[in-house]
Amino acid sequence: MWDTIIIEPFINLLLWISKLVGNFGVAIILFTILTRIVLYPLTAKQMKSTAAMQKLQSDKRYIEIQTKYKGDKEKLAQEQMKLYQEMKINPMASCLPTLIQFPIIIGLYQALIQTMATGPLDLLKLTRHIYPSFLNLAEVLPLTSKFLWMDIGIPERLNIPGLGFGIPVLAIVVVITTYISSKIITPPQQPGANDQGAMMGKMMNIYMPFLMGWLAWSLQSGLALYFVTSNLVQIAQYAISGNVHWDNVMFWKKKEAPTTAISKKTTTRGK
Repeated sequence: MWDTIIIEPFINLLLWISKLVGNFGVAIILFTILTRIVLYPLTAKQMKSTAAMQKLQSDKRYIEIQTKYKGDKEKLAQEQMKLYQEMKINPMASCLPTLIQFPIIIGLYQALIQTMATGPLDLLKLTRHIYPSFLNLAEVLPLTSKFLWMDIGIPERLNIPGLGFGIPVLAIVVVITTYISSKIITPPQQPGANDQGAMMGKMMNIYMPFLMGWLAWSLQSGLALYFVTSNLVQIAQYAISGNVHWDNVMFWKKKEAPTTAISKKTTTRGK
């Protein structure tokens, strides 16, 4: 069932795109862009959900709940859930695109392994997944697995003369772009808020970049290429929507002017 629904369509689509463009790395990039376009309705729902959460944090009822039940986490969670239902907000909606991507990531990983066939037995297994009416295997093989400095079928490393080790460039870019894409859509949390959904989102923002980076470091570079392209397309989609929070990215934050101190001095002088 998994092969029929996920693996085989991925293999055939990747091979078809590779046949058109003549390079398997470019095929992965185009495949990723197509995937992000198909998933855009979920991305739009994610942006809508986070905007609703941002609006909720300035709601008087939400602030009152945070203050009233500050010492009772169970009661706080119950009252928050009631308010979510009343305002028709799903605090977990912002995680949906990430969760749905996992089957795609696993499917792509398995498709890459089977597509990059190296021996006669591997080629025999690959032929069982090809749609005969859609592709002629003799026309798409052998694949051009070289893309820029990397080999799509092995973990990516940039080897610089004089260094005794390879630099995992894509893994580093994956960590950075995953962090940015998760942070720019996260609404700023109100001071003193103790919202469980916001706390869970914060934990995801911390752990997800490192998880994706580890996968990019240890698995085929084709998968790392998928991660980077997916993150960049997602960031572009957020930017086009105009509903992003660039200040959430730590190294882009600007220091706020001490308006409180200035206003106090002005008030004192006025008196």
